[in-house]
Amino acid sequence: MNLRVAHVDTIHVQQVWPFVEEFIQSALSKDEGVADYNVHHVQAFLTAGQWLLIVAMDEENRIHGAGTVSFINYPMSRVAFITSIGGKLISNDDTFEQLKAILKQRGATKIQGYGREAIVRLWKRYNFEPRTTLVEVTI
Repeated sequence: MNLRVAHVDTIHVQQVWPFVEEFIQSALSKDEGVADYNVHHVQAFLTAGQWLLIVAMDEENRIHGAGTVSFINYPMSRVAFITSIGGKLISNDDTFEQLKAILKQRGATKIQGYGREAIVRLWKRYNFEPRTTLVEVTI
């Protein structure tokens, strides 16, 4: 199956949401590290234009996966931070190159994201390297 990766303009998030909500919810429920937002918050960030919605579609425009991205500006880089990603069989060399192109078009110089061990292993295929371990305490 050939997949095309594309971004969804903010003005179309409401129309696409019913087709991607399940992918986003699934991604959030599998990641123990995401306790600061839920699927409803993700929808709000997307419709406000604060986050970017990315979809993976087949030749018939059926969506097979979706992801969300926030951007963080640092003095030496602009990071595209993957806030959620879900779907089946959407990760391969071609889809990753398409994702990189979309993020580069928005000025990104790096891609980062949190991930459980299985995701870290998967994304190592694309030269991702673990950088730090997040520690946290609620105060």
